[in-house]
Amino acid sequence: MVVHVAAQNQTVVAVDIGGTFTDAVLSTSSGLFTAKVLTTPADPAQGFMECVRRVLAAGNVHPGSVERVVHGTTLATNVILERRGAAIALITTDGYRSLLALGRHGRVEEERYDLWGSQPEPIVPLSHTFEVRGRMQANGDVLVAFDAIQAAEVADAIAALGVAGVAICFLNSYVDDRHELAMAEICRSRLGPRVSIVTSASVLPEMREFERLTTTVMSAYVGPVMSDYLRSLAESLAQTGVHAPIFVMESAGGVMPAALAASFPVHTIESGPAAGVIAAARFGGDCGADQIVAFDMGGTTAKAALVRGGRPDITHDFIVGGKGSFGGRRAGSGTPVKIPAIDLAEVGSGGGSIAWLDPAGAVRVGPRSAGASPGPACYGAGGVAPTVTDANLILGYMSSDSMAGGTMRLDVQAAIDAVTLTVARPLRVSLHDAAYAIHDIANADMAAAIHVVTVQRGIDPRRFTLVATGGAAAIHACRIAARFEMREVIVPPHAGVGSAVGLVRTDLLTERSRSALVPLADADPRHLQKLFDDLTAAAAEDLESDPRTMIVERTVAMRFVGQAHELEVAVPSGSFDARALQALEQTFLSDYRRVFGLDVRGAIELVSFRSQVRRSVGAPIRDDAPEGVDSPVALERAAWFPERGGLTPTKVARRGDLEIGRVVDGPFIIEAADSTTVVPPGWTATVHPSRSLLLRPADRHT
Repeated sequence: MVVHVAAQNQTVVAVDIGGTFTDAVLSTSSGLFTAKVLTTPADPAQGFMECVRRVLAAGNVHPGSVERVVHGTTLATNVILERRGAAIALITTDGYRSLLALGRHGRVEEERYDLWGSQPEPIVPLSHTFEVRGRMQANGDVLVAFDAIQAAEVADAIAALGVAGVAICFLNSYVDDRHELAMAEICRSRLGPRVSIVTSASVLPEMREFERLTTTVMSAYVGPVMSDYLRSLAESLAQTGVHAPIFVMESAGGVMPAALAASFPVHTIESGPAAGVIAAARFGGDCGADQIVAFDMGGTTAKAALVRGGRPDITHDFIVGGKGSFGGRRAGSGTPVKIPAIDLAEVGSGGGSIAWLDPAGAVRVGPRSAGASPGPACYGAGGVAPTVTDANLILGYMSSDSMAGGTMRLDVQAAIDAVTLTVARPLRVSLHDAAYAIHDIANADMAAAIHVVTVQRGIDPRRFTLVATGGAAAIHACRIAARFEMREVIVPPHAGVGSAVGLVRTDLLTERSRSALVPLADADPRHLQKLFDDLTAAAAEDLESDPRTMIVERTVAMRFVGQAHELEVAVPSGSFDARALQALEQTFLSDYRRVFGLDVRGAIELVSFRSQVRRSVGAPIRDDAPEGVDSPVALERAAWFPERGGLTPTKVARRGDLEIGRVVDGPFIIEAADSTTVVPPGWTATVHPSRSLLLRPADRHT
């Protein structure tokens, strides 16, 4: 497959590792090439390297010609969820040893009245948690002097534990980190260079000691694993002849150098999903849509996020390892990590999600997934449980010989056997009724993620366009959109490797923040200007760039005096002056009314300051060439559509064979090497000049 690229001079390889497939995109001055292989859960780097080799071969590109490697990974998330991070110790202020275990004591709704409910065990046990005398006040004054003798004794005790990392978090260190720096220096001198030392002031110099503590602990916990992984990846790439710098996708929608990702690994927790949202925003923008629901369905999970005004919604209160369907959004259900992250809702429903019957005989789908190994029954790799992919194959939505560009042949009989044995026979229904039940319930589960980011927040999804990325998304997209009366679905070119394409189109990005309580009435514009200048310079230094060559975005967390939570407010561009402060106040009041529905007046205070710097390195990708599958495609096959009474003769076409401006009426199936698009009855599909497919209800086909 070749896709012409506009304004792209670099040769870039982007690789996204998902739960079922690993996807790669090679972008060159002459075209774009893709590859898709099964993920290797035991050693993700193995699938990574196989994908790189295949995509370089597809593009006939010498490894030494690669100038940049961009990686989306779920390594940090998996390390935390599976509790397989580095052995670490924690050093905190005298009297605060139990803070990590105490937590906030929040509970998810379904466990609120569980008398036997319990919090998960802390990442760092009390046996590895130490206290040191020394206390800073909130204004930066020293209340208790730092005890260097006790600090040395603590460092010696930690040395005896043989840990790989140390997290240091002292009270009020976001104001003055002298004590943390002194403790870190003592640890380095006594533990040696192989032990990673992480201070809270370097990770999150913001108020709220518990969130600062958990973010620091997670950074220390994941850091050694991430460092080893990226080092091993660089060595493997070098062995194949690729010596290009590696960049890693971070949670807020940008990429950062590998060295920065190793130092601040918590910023990569939503690495892979973030790339899919960026792809949706870029491709939606190419079609003139800026109010978007980004919908990404892979083999293991489905994700939804809002893009408004072309920018993804961002949260700074992310929760990892949560319980319930929406772990990243459930307070009290996991560990808070105070990082900027694209605000995602995620459900355990994907192509590999397993269908099963509950005790009442109702069909359920997920959250357990067949993953890459053994995979769905139709993969022929030992899986026997029916999955969403098996159901879609039986329904005729997928071809048995078009998976992963025709490199995987699917076993239809194995899918039939799995669905028959587990669902159809116990329920005494037909095979196709059982398969459609699996398909329909998966749609309902995935729609719940969209409900969370729209309806649950008072946002009308009918005003948004659904952009579908991920290998299975375009099969389900129209049905899900119809549940919300959404009037347009966009399926980008190479939707099945959308996250990898998003990596190519993503800018370098990092940010710095700092807490400082400042009453708005007393704010000195010159002081605030210097504060932002310092934050911007530090962030630009992370990217080794001149701030004058970068896009800078500044925000302030604001609240009414006496409140405990803030709103992030964008700072007007230009220098700070009295007029800028007035604009800041008006923006805060307007945002407060919009978010809370209340028109409040009162004293306002500034809480935290944030500067984000961005350098454009991504390039727009224009799909001007065929991306059809290499294996032959039938002109027609039977597919199951209930509104047509069941199995219906359905036209099938290669996506690359549909010229720009072509309109097809459903039922219609459009196949590409990395994904399949199902156009149900009552819908039309139009090929946009950007080569995206625009799917609309038939009464709105223009």
